[in-house]
Amino acid sequence: MLMPKRVKFRKQQRGRRCGMSKGAVTIDFGQYGLKSLENGWITARQIEAARIALTRSLKRGGKIWIRIFPDKPVTKKPAEVRMGKGKGAPEDWVAVVKRGRVMFEIEGVTEDLAREAARLAGHKLPLLTRFVKRA
Repeated sequence: MLMPKRVKFRKQQRGRRCGMSKGAVTIDFGQYGLKSLENGWITARQIEAARIALTRSLKRGGKIWIRIFPDKPVTKKPAEVRMGKGKGAPEDWVAVVKRGRVMFEIEGVTEDLAREAARLAGHKLPLLTRFVKRA
């Protein structure tokens, strides 16, 4: 699964999830892409599940670019623990995704196959997505 090799700080604050994406709003590498229509967090497991869905539906043909990386640690406290006693231990790694960000790109396959692969990958993600083509 994706996670950083090392980070400067073990724990981060949650931050805001509003607004539009600053970068990665156009298709830069492939011919087709999967674009986010909502703001949210995508875990490393969800990215991996979407990647597997893409590669299996493309039958190992074409090329895939993953344009998001889970570099934000999310902490959780154990179940049935009283309030206080500090922040919980890091549990997951998430990628912060804002509206308009191209998350995956595909090249080397027909549009119908790429559209179906993007549909299957979009079902693995917790956000609404849209299939886009290079202009």
